[in-house]
Amino acid sequence: MADPLLRLAGLKVQMGQTRILHGVDLDVAGGCLALVGRNGVGKSTLCHAVMGMARACEGSMFLRGEEVSACAPHEMERRGVAIVPQGRRLWPSLTVEQHLFLAEKSRTGRWTVPRVYEAFPRLAERRRSGASKLSGGEQQMLAFARALLRLPTLLILDEPSEGLSPLVVEQWVTLMQQLMAEDGMTLLLVEQNLGMALRVADRVAVMVSGRIEHEARVEVFAQDMAAQERYLGLAENQ
Repeated sequence: MADPLLRLAGLKVQMGQTRILHGVDLDVAGGCLALVGRNGVGKSTLCHAVMGMARACEGSMFLRGEEVSACAPHEMERRGVAIVPQGRRLWPSLTVEQHLFLAEKSRTGRWTVPRVYEAFPRLAERRRSGASKLSGGEQQMLAFARALLRLPTLLILDEPSEGLSPLVVEQWVTLMQQLMAEDGMTLLLVEQNLGMALRVADRVAVMVSGRIEHEARVEVFAQDMAAQERYLGLAENQ
C-alpha cells in the first residue's frame, strides 16, 4: 500500500510551558481531509506544525515518506505545501498586485497571476488597492490566491469560511472541488462550518484536546448524529 502524502505519527507540540498537541496520529492521503473540533483544541497548531511554523517537540512528520519534522516553512513550501492561514496574514501596505507578484512561483505553472485574475475577477478590479482597503471576502480571496501561486500539492486551509457570507462560502466550495478534480491538489481543511466541510471532504478527523479522537468517511460522519453531538456539541446536522 502506498504511503499517504502526509503522515503524522505521535506529533507533540508545546508552546512555552503549555502542551498543545498530545501525540497526533493522522494520515492525509489525497482528496480532502476535514479536521474539525471545538475551539481551542489545537487545530490551528496542527496546521502550523505541518507548515513548519510550529516545531514538534516529539513525534514525526512525513511528506511523501520523507521525514520533514525539522523543516522550516520555506522548506515545506519548496516541497509543495502551502497554507491559507486563519486571519489571512496579509501585508496592509502592499497592493493586491504586489502580493500576487511576490507569491508567484512560476509564470508557466498551473496557477499564474493572469489565471488568478480569471478565477477571482474582483481581485483584478482591486489590483491596485492596498490589502487594508479590501473587504473581508476580498482579503480571503487574496490569501487563497497567494497560496495557489505557490503551486502546492498539499493545500492547508485554516478556517477559510470565517466571517464570509453564504454566497462567498458557496464560491469557496466550488473552487476547492475544482482544485481537487482539475489540479490534483490534496486539501487539509480546518473548518467550523460543518456543512461546508462535509460538502468538500472525503474523510473527517475530529480533534479533542490535542488528539485525534475519531475518524470516519464523510458520508458516515454526516449521518452519525451521536458522534456530532459527542465531539462537536451539535444536536443536528448543520
